[in-house]
This record gives sequence, structure tokens and C-alpha cells, in this order.
Amino acid sequence: MDAFYASVEQLDNPELKGKPLIVGSRPEQRGVVAAASYEARKYGIYSAMPTSRAIKLCPTLIILPVRMSRYSEISKQINIIFYDYTPEIEPISLDEAFLDVTSSIKLFGSAEIIGREIKRRIKEELGLTASVGVAPNKFLAKLASDLHKPDGFVVITEQNKQQILDPLSVSKIWGIGRVTEQLFYARNIRTIEQLRKTPLVMLRDILGNRSEEVLNLAQGIDDREVESLREAKSISTEETFVEDVIDKEFLSTVLLNQVEQVAHRLRAGGLEGKTITLKFRYKDFSTITRSHGLSEFTNTTKVLQQGAEQVFEEWYKKYVSKIRLLGFGVSTLRAEGSGQQLLFSNQEDKKQKKIDEVLDKIRDKYGEDGLRRG
Repeated sequence: MDAFYASVEQLDNPELKGKPLIVGSRPEQRGVVAAASYEARKYGIYSAMPTSRAIKLCPTLIILPVRMSRYSEISKQINIIFYDYTPEIEPISLDEAFLDVTSSIKLFGSAEIIGREIKRRIKEELGLTASVGVAPNKFLAKLASDLHKPDGFVVITEQNKQQILDPLSVSKIWGIGRVTEQLFYARNIRTIEQLRKTPLVMLRDILGNRSEEVLNLAQGIDDREVESLREAKSISTEETFVEDVIDKEFLSTVLLNQVEQVAHRLRAGGLEGKTITLKFRYKDFSTITRSHGLSEFTNTTKVLQQGAEQVFEEWYKKYVSKIRLLGFGVSTLRAEGSGQQLLFSNQEDKKQKKIDEVLDKIRDKYGEDGLRRG
């Protein structure tokens, strides 16, 4: 989706269309930008930027609070459209997903036809624009969806992939951040074509054991399959920040939203899990994960939130440093309610499940913008 949070705000209030706005916290709250409209981006404003800095760049900037339940409501409506064409859907975040339409081509036509139809329906039924990438694998599809934003539609094939890839910056390859990009620049490797033609031994000096993986991506090779909820070994989401972040309040808010997202996906997929994992990627692109085993299988938001907060606090005390990515996931999955059940049910757990059920129903029907978990 294009500038998703900001676009939803402009959809709900047409007077905001064409105006620079951000979704996030106000500067007096030491807030940061959660999302920026394309009008705001023209001023150099981007997500994770301090709101105080954004206002200096654009004094007429409109600041709106985050309405996560409304964005979740729209996200669910988008997914309903997806499911009309394929059950093979791997959600990445509220506004992004991979779809495998291989088995749907005989019914609906080519992948390009399906992509254009989905894009058309999102515009006509929801009033929002999406950028679609059609390609033979996940890396190329993601790349294609980003090339002509906003309102883009790009098809990458086995025949044209190298022609499209070669002129692009090395930073377009997954896993190459600012630090690694500068290491490439120092060796006069700036484009994917230059990277692709670099001897493997030189790449190993820069990338270590990731060199072959990155070289494959530079050739448009990516064998990972779309992992739908039915087949998932884990369900997770992550957010990469445009600017490295260390602010605890901001990161805690992002984490809470991620827990809500993953918990809802577990319940929607009829799944529950027992292991939670937080992922932290530092500014030098080194990555650590921290996991915590729960006492019981669950898909209850509060239980997952408590576990996530515990892991986060331990990380913040021992390993905190500026990060460029935060992720949350749940693994060790099973079908909800399967396995041995407790003889005496936990009344608090029943209460929280009821709260989740009610919130899910309300948000599905109304969006319930003002509703907040206590």
C-alpha cells in the first residue's frame, strides 16, 4: 500500500488530500513520525524522524495520532480481496503481503491479470492505491512493487530481470544497509551489475558468509516460498526504520503494535504458539534475536504482550544501542485448542480471550478507532 497510514487519514478526511501530513506523536511528547504522506515526503520527511525535525522542515505540517485499529480494519478488507484470488498469502505487515498465484492462473488468467485486478479492486472498493510487483520470486516481487511508487505496477520476468536489476544501487538488495553500502562504495561497487561481476573472494571480505546469498539476489535468484498461515512454522512481523532508533517509548509502541498484529493473525489462522522471539538489527547490520518460552500455548494478546515486554526490557538493560529494525514473532505453533487441555481453566485467561474476541469483532465491523486495550 502507498503511504498507508497517511493515505487512510486522507481517505477518512478528504480535506487532508494534497496536504503534507504525518501520523505520529507530537514534538512535545518527544514523538517521532510513524508515517508520512507523499506531500510531506517532498520536504524530506520520513518515518522514524523526530517530529520536531519534521516540523522544522515543513512548518505547515499536519500531525495526526496513530489510529491502529482503523488501519487494521482496512488491512483486513484488503486481505478479503486477496483471498478471492489465492489462499497462499504471507502477510509482512498491515500494508504489505506476498501472494503466490501459481495455482490460480488457470482460473483467473495470468499473474499480471490477477495483479491488475487486485489493484483495481483496492482502488474502487476501498479508495486507496497500491503498488504491485509481479515476479517469479519474493525478492523480485518486493523490488518491483517499490520501483514506481506510488500507484505503481511493475512486472519482472526471467527474461528482463537482469536488465532491471543491473542499473540499481546495491542498497536495493535485501540485507545491504548504509554501513555495508559504504563498504561497497569504498571499493567502487555501486550498482547491482558491479556487485554481480565482483569476484566472490572480494565479496566475502565485505559480507562474510552472506556473500553467496547476496550474489544470488544480484542475479534475481530467490528460492524462498510464500509461507501462508496454514503452513507457517512461525508468524512474525518486523519494521525497518529509515533512521536508526534508540528511543524506548517509540520502540515500545512499535512492539505493542507488532504483538497486536501477530496475535490477530494467530487467531485468524486458528493457531496458537508457545515461543516468542524479538529480533533486533543494529545500525552496523548485525542482528540478534532473543526468545522466551511461554508456560502454555496461547494466542492471547495480553499474554504475548507480557512476554514481549519481558524480553524487550532484558534487551534494553543489557544490549541497547541504536537499531534499524525491530521484529516480533511467535513459533512452536499448533492448531488452536489441540493438545492436552488443563483440567481447571484459568479464569483470567478466559477473560482475556473474551476481550480479544470482542475486540476482533468490533474492529472487523466498525474499526473502533477510539478503542484501546487497558
